[in-house]
Amino acid sequence: MTLATELNLLRSAYVASNPKSSECYQAATKVMPGGNTRSVLFYEPFPLAISRGEGSRLWDADNHEYTDLLGEFTAGLYGHSHPEIRKAINAALDGGINLTGHNLLEPRLAELVSKRFPSVEKLRFANSGTEANLLAIAAAKRFTNRSKVMVFKGGYHGGVLTFAAGPSPINVPHDFVIGSYNDIPGTTALVNEHAADLAAIVVEPMQGAGGCIVGQPEFLEALRKLATEAGALLIFDEVMTSRLAPGGRQSQLGITPDMTTLGKYIGGGMSFGAFGGREDIMALFDPRTPGHLGHAGTFNNNVLSMSAGIAGLSRIYTPEVAVQLNARGDALRERLNASCSAHGAQLQFTGLGSLMNLHGVSSEILRCDDIPASEGIVKDLFFFHMLQHGFYVARRGFIVLSLPLTDSDLDRFCNAFEEFLKRYTKALAS
Repeated sequence: MTLATELNLLRSAYVASNPKSSECYQAATKVMPGGNTRSVLFYEPFPLAISRGEGSRLWDADNHEYTDLLGEFTAGLYGHSHPEIRKAINAALDGGINLTGHNLLEPRLAELVSKRFPSVEKLRFANSGTEANLLAIAAAKRFTNRSKVMVFKGGYHGGVLTFAAGPSPINVPHDFVIGSYNDIPGTTALVNEHAADLAAIVVEPMQGAGGCIVGQPEFLEALRKLATEAGALLIFDEVMTSRLAPGGRQSQLGITPDMTTLGKYIGGGMSFGAFGGREDIMALFDPRTPGHLGHAGTFNNNVLSMSAGIAGLSRIYTPEVAVQLNARGDALRERLNASCSAHGAQLQFTGLGSLMNLHGVSSEILRCDDIPASEGIVKDLFFFHMLQHGFYVARRGFIVLSLPLTDSDLDRFCNAFEEFLKRYTKALAS
């Protein structure tokens, strides 16, 4: 059978087994455009309605159980309702939610973050990675008195800073210079062309939403050198990659950015963002200084994120645990890729540590243009196959490890992938 035929069979089975999710979706369309308020969660014919989660498990409206291999797109590092996180949130609730002032928790979390990421000499909190990147870019433009911002095609720095196929119509209207990821000569030429007005180079050490495309060390080192020579700031977006090592991807590379943006798990899985870096840059936000930059946000220092974040960094995701989790991820990715090779499948999982992404091509992927547009049907096939076998992944093939996952969970996942290869490799090759 063709891939299209196989996919139609899986979709038909999906529709038949999820009537309550279908009902939930139809009801949602009456009050939200397309029944959706977060684009990445939508897929045809209708998305699952998740009713609850516990540990590494999810249940949908039809009471199907799934092993969660998406982890809220990296924010759910601790799984669902981790007892230490829950205890921290309950303690914060006991003290009152909206305290309308400086509180006792924010300096404690700030200290933990600075110790974990030495390049972050001073920092401020926000509500999301998107906000963190917006504020870091604003700071860079003010600090350098320049207007242009270099980003890279395939990059994602938040809902209004997305460059999957170039600029998005809902992006904020900065003067962007868009480079090609992992392309040193091309990037060098662009920096030289715009150096006089270049405020910042913003880059993910691994493009996450772009498909777990790993930034080559020599490319990222070149960015450090180019930024310094141009008088621009190098901003590492480590919203996702900060979980890859105790000190983030920058610590593995030995590269010190001028600014770093963070989010996701660092707030204990709650709404969270942070940006920071060199003390002289962050001094722009010091309210004791005349002409300082204002930085508003009712929930920047909300006690739930602060308390959960303290618990997470101090008692759960310790440096030792970070190393262990990412070693498990590397081993899993190698195992999956070995299965692809053994079956002669033109597939691969890219990524680092606990983050990986399936692609429908076996050749090296250095930038988003190396990913064939035709791989969408492969990812859909993989997605519905894994749902049928009790695993919840991203439709785009994104897989994220969380702490509650067991070796047995990963073994079962590898077995389900083996079944996928046995059933579909022939169709994939045709």
